[in-house]
Amino acid sequence: MSIFGSMKTAVSGMNAQANRLSTVADNIANVNTTGYKSVSTSFSSLVLPSSGGNYNSGGVQSSVRQSVSDQGDISYTTSSTDLAISGDGFFIVQGADGTPVLTRAGDFQKDDEGNLVNAAGFMLMGYSYDSGSPAVVVNGFDGLVPVNVNQEGLTAIASTSGIFKGNLDSGANVVAAAATRPSANPATPTADTKKFSMVAYDTLGNKVMYDFYFTKTSVAAAPPPAPPAVNSSWEVSIYRNADAAVGGTTSFPYTTAGGDVGLGTLNFDANGKMVSGGAVNIVDPVTGQTINMDLTGFTQLGADFAGTGTPNGQAASPVKDVTIDGDGIVYAKYEDGTNKPLYRIPLANVASPDKLTLQSGNVYSANGQSGVTVTGFPQTNGLGTIKSGALEGSNVDLAGELTEMIESQRSYTANSKVFQTGSDIMDVLVNLKR
Repeated sequence: MSIFGSMKTAVSGMNAQANRLSTVADNIANVNTTGYKSVSTSFSSLVLPSSGGNYNSGGVQSSVRQSVSDQGDISYTTSSTDLAISGDGFFIVQGADGTPVLTRAGDFQKDDEGNLVNAAGFMLMGYSYDSGSPAVVVNGFDGLVPVNVNQEGLTAIASTSGIFKGNLDSGANVVAAAATRPSANPATPTADTKKFSMVAYDTLGNKVMYDFYFTKTSVAAAPPPAPPAVNSSWEVSIYRNADAAVGGTTSFPYTTAGGDVGLGTLNFDANGKMVSGGAVNIVDPVTGQTINMDLTGFTQLGADFAGTGTPNGQAASPVKDVTIDGDGIVYAKYEDGTNKPLYRIPLANVASPDKLTLQSGNVYSANGQSGVTVTGFPQTNGLGTIKSGALEGSNVDLAGELTEMIESQRSYTANSKVFQTGSDIMDVLVNLKR
């Protein structure tokens, strides 16, 4: 056995425990860091070949392990821009150098330009709704832009489409005379009709109300053995509410140039289900807009008339707040209660998160051992859910770290005693010559 060998073994043991103490110090220092993932030290033996009765002491090698895949506790906050991930995945953020990296630290706040930036200075990245509903780029970070929630001033969106659904009473009377139907815009229309109204928006965000009139126009006989495909038909005619007559007992006749601004037919089968029709276009000569209305949600059953409409568009309104849902969609909430999607936040993941390369700022980058980065929207492909107004805490167990620190200190001291003993033996050998 070599005395120098035992001293070198003791030195390797002290170096290994020093590395262990470093990871403990890092964990304790970041026990309150948002989204921090603890690191630990593992050891493996180094063995030197021995022959005969001589034993050559080897040493110990230390390696650092990350617990990136271990979920930290989630706590709730009062800020809607604080984000936590429940489950797998990472936020995609960008540093000052423009390189996208991954993080679990979702303590985002607006900077002076309105970008969402976390405590380490990394900007949150997402897909914009400027060109419609975004699609994810699964194998890269192309198309991602900084999420900016600095929505100032007023915003107005013109209506281009709408959905109108409800029920038409199957017991309504048939109006055979076309001249008395609302579509003819008579001075005295038939009373056998049902009126609904719906508000849409012009290009300046002004409200424009439209009156919808539903009139039953035919009922087909049902000769055996099977009823016809179309059992009954309804006519729907639409007028501008602003052009309604005033001072009389009805809104007719409307003063809109050309009469109605929309006309269509709804055909139902013997079970009250719509079999054709249902697509009606509002062509407004005043605003110059065309609004595509979907009325396929109407039924004809033996129940009272009912209807509800949901057109798109938005009145001129300032932004009141910004909200983020579990699917990662960032909404601007306007003062009038409407919401507009601005961005969609994706999540990214790798095959082996614990093998990611840790960088300053509590961010990670992919490497050959972790696997390539795969991007997707929350709650798809095994990715987790985004929780707004919440933060993921550090997954450090403080009691365990203090225990590790005591063990490391004891082991370091024991290895130093081995080194000291080897040094004493060397002194004995040197003194033999004296």
